[in-house]
Amino acid sequence: MKFTVEEFRAWKHKCVTLLGMSGVGKTHLSALLRRSDWFHYSGDYRIGTRYLDEPILDLIKSHAMRDPFLRDLLRRDWITIRNVIKINDLGPVLSFIGKLGNPEQGGLPLDEFNRRQALYREAEIAAMLDLPEFVRKAQEIYNYAHLVNDVGGSLCELDEPRVIDMLARHSLILYIRVPEVDEIKLIERAQADPKPLYYRPDFLQTAVKDYLELRQLDYVAQIDPNDFTRWVFPRLFHSRVPRYEAIARPHGYTVSSQDVAQVRDEADFLALVESAIARTA
Repeated sequence: MKFTVEEFRAWKHKCVTLLGMSGVGKTHLSALLRRSDWFHYSGDYRIGTRYLDEPILDLIKSHAMRDPFLRDLLRRDWITIRNVIKINDLGPVLSFIGKLGNPEQGGLPLDEFNRRQALYREAEIAAMLDLPEFVRKAQEIYNYAHLVNDVGGSLCELDEPRVIDMLARHSLILYIRVPEVDEIKLIERAQADPKPLYYRPDFLQTAVKDYLELRQLDYVAQIDPNDFTRWVFPRLFHSRVPRYEAIARPHGYTVSSQDVAQVRDEADFLALVESAIARTA
C-alpha cells in the first residue's frame, strides 16, 4: 500500500509489515506496539506452531526413540511430547532448521539440511499468506485495532512474488535499513552467537563450494557448523540488502535502524512511519 501522510493517519485499522535482517529491531518494535492496541503477528511463531509443528515433533520423537527408556514410554503412549514456542523464544524452530556440517559437532548432512530448508521455505510462504485472515481475526476475535507483521529476515529469499504482492495489498511495508556504520556491529553480534539460517538454494550451493575451497576440505561432513555459519553471515547479509531494497522501493518505505532504536512508544512509531511517507512523497 502507498499513502500520503494524511491517508495513513486516517487509516482506521493499520497493518504494517516490518522488513529487514534479524537484529534490526522488528521484534522490539512489535513488542512496543503490542502495549498499544496492536496485534503482534510473528511469522516465525506461526511457522513453528502451525506449519512446522509436526516436523519439529517428529524430529524430537526420532531422537527420543534412540533411548530405550523413552522409546518404551512413547510406544505405550505413556508420555506425550509438546512443542513449546514463544514469540520471544523460537528455539524449536531454530533447532529444526539446524546448521550444515559435521554431525559429530551437531551439524546436518547436506541432503537433510536441504530438506529442512525446503520445508521452512514452504512454511514461511504459508505463514505470510495467512496475513489477511489474521488481520480479520485481530479485529473481530481479539478486538485489536491494528496489526504489526513481524516477518523473518529470510522473507526476501523466498522468490515467491505472490507473497510480496499480497503483503503490498494488505499492509504498509516498512523496510528497516542498517546504515553502513552499523553493519559491522550487526554482523559481529550475529557471529558471536551463530544461529541457524535459511539460505536460497543457489546461494547455499555457491557458499558451500567456496567454503570448502577456502578451508581446504573435501566433504560437507568435515565442515564445522558454527564456523561455516559465522563465515557465511556477512556474505548472506550483503546479498540480502539489494533484495530488501527491491521490495521496499516499489512497494513500501524505508527507515534506518538507528531511528528505530529511538522509538519508545506508539506515538514515536507512527511519527517514524509518517516521516518515511513524507520523504518518499
